[in-house]
Amino acid sequence: MPYIREIVTDGHPTLRKVAKKVDPKEISDPLFQQLIDDMFETMYAAPGVGLAAPQVNVSKRLFVMDVQDDEHQPAVVINPKIELAEEEIEMTEGCLSVPGYVGEITRYKHVAITGLDRHGHKIRLEGEGLFAQCLQHEIDHLNGVLYIDKAKNIRKPETEEEQEIADAAAAEATPTSPV
Repeated sequence: MPYIREIVTDGHPTLRKVAKKVDPKEISDPLFQQLIDDMFETMYAAPGVGLAAPQVNVSKRLFVMDVQDDEHQPAVVINPKIELAEEEIEMTEGCLSVPGYVGEITRYKHVAITGLDRHGHKIRLEGEGLFAQCLQHEIDHLNGVLYIDKAKNIRKPETEEEQEIADAAAAEATPTSPV
């Protein structure tokens, strides 16, 4: 049964390490599958749209995401690599591991990544907007990078839209106990 794990915040050493590549033989291990289930449970409870393993204090190249739109299914990505990145744009971003703040960051509008799914099969994900932003944000986590390392004008939210971004990030950083 999946359970909610604690989300670590800025200052925790695991967030600043380059996460270790996952050995494909490890993917079928029940404990690895449990980690994936726990990460989804933690992300949804937050509620959030993406969660990287280092955010739950596991230094492995793995993230889960669900942008909850009609185009994209929930995804597990193991050992991701960016294959395509097009057209830089600036956007407002927040993070579960840096609650209560937002900043302006330059990201690519359109990205494609490859990796492995939860069964060890090769996958390719491609998209724009929030989906592309989420892919880049989670891969940064796997490289020991937080959005505040790249963002400018890091601040407490000033508008209603910015407050929504910060609230989502703050909610994600507040662990709740399983019911």
